[in-house]
Amino acid sequence: MRCARRWVALMLIALTGRSLTTYAQDVAAKFTRIDPKPFEDNTHHWYDIFDKDNVINPRPGKPEYEPTDITRIADNILLLQKDNGGWPKNYDIMAILSPEQEDSLRRAKSILNTTYDNGSTYTEVAALADVYTATKIAKYKTGALKGLDFILASQYKNGGWPQYYPLEDNYSRCVTYNDGVFVGIVQLLKDILDNEPQYAFVDKDYRRKLQAAYDKAIPCILKTQINDAGKPTAWCQQYDEVTLQPAWARKFEPPSICNRESADLVLFLMSIDHPSKQVVDAVQNAVAWFEQSKIYNTRIETIDAPPMVTKYKISTHDRVVVVDSAAPPIWTRYYELKTHRPLFCNRDSKVVYSLAEVDRERRDGYGWYTYQPKMVLKAYHKWQQKWAKDADVLRGK
Repeated sequence: MRCARRWVALMLIALTGRSLTTYAQDVAAKFTRIDPKPFEDNTHHWYDIFDKDNVINPRPGKPEYEPTDITRIADNILLLQKDNGGWPKNYDIMAILSPEQEDSLRRAKSILNTTYDNGSTYTEVAALADVYTATKIAKYKTGALKGLDFILASQYKNGGWPQYYPLEDNYSRCVTYNDGVFVGIVQLLKDILDNEPQYAFVDKDYRRKLQAAYDKAIPCILKTQINDAGKPTAWCQQYDEVTLQPAWARKFEPPSICNRESADLVLFLMSIDHPSKQVVDAVQNAVAWFEQSKIYNTRIETIDAPPMVTKYKISTHDRVVVVDSAAPPIWTRYYELKTHRPLFCNRDSKVVYSLAEVDRERRDGYGWYTYQPKMVLKAYHKWQQKWAKDADVLRGK
């Protein structure tokens, strides 16, 4: 691995006249800012949704570091990292903390509410790797490797990951595709194995461990593609960790074909170079499903509504389905297993078949429709021409 990187550097010298030192400086310069976007869910929840389990809460005025304050932000990330190497959810890594808040986080290191939910853990590992690449300060490398240890320890033998680890006695034990958990983790592994420059510090022996984890993860994706009546379709949000059958998550998240999460999985599979036949078939079948499950003449409109206070949120809007012949195709988040009917669900776990039948709090507070499969269909032709030239499942469309 080191020889390969040195060969690339030497080629750059030959082609551009730059020195190894200049090359290293150019690489480091790419990582002088921490992008807040991957942490948006956590930040939003910290400021907007009170969590009684939070060790600290926002300060008045919500003071934050600039994205270029990379070492201060990375120090926050290390403060939030737990003893087992993972991270809790729903904090703002950009927040300027008081000394008292910092002390509280240090005292809470042994509270292992560590998770991948809301983009936690794999995003912190990536940020620490960036900061180490820019600064070469050892503690950031140590924190990133400790986070990778957590990822390896929390993987199931079947290749999947739970939402929380240590495991809890609820749906979070499931193999979780919901909200990008699985894709976020496996994309991090792929970036390391693809020799992205910010992970140059990961040595050959450790890469073998990550390769083994990655090699278990891909078959897990393939095994869990839902096959209805002999025809593979897409994926559920979560699967029983033992049987790998579609499973319930929260009371309004039933076992079903979930197009939003499935689109993310397919985009990841499409990013694999020289995919196996099994990966190609999985993509082809999912693309055919996305085409089949399009909903036409439908637009979702958000409208003002009288304030409604619930224990979950204060709602000032409602969402309605509008018939619109000019609307682009849309998809529901959930399709019923076997029947493939678009479905919705209330907090009482009662399945309904129209958005109007969903209680307003959930109607306004959950993403029941998605355009995410459009990204797959848009990327399909280029992928198909490269990896499946003789099998265009959208031929004639």
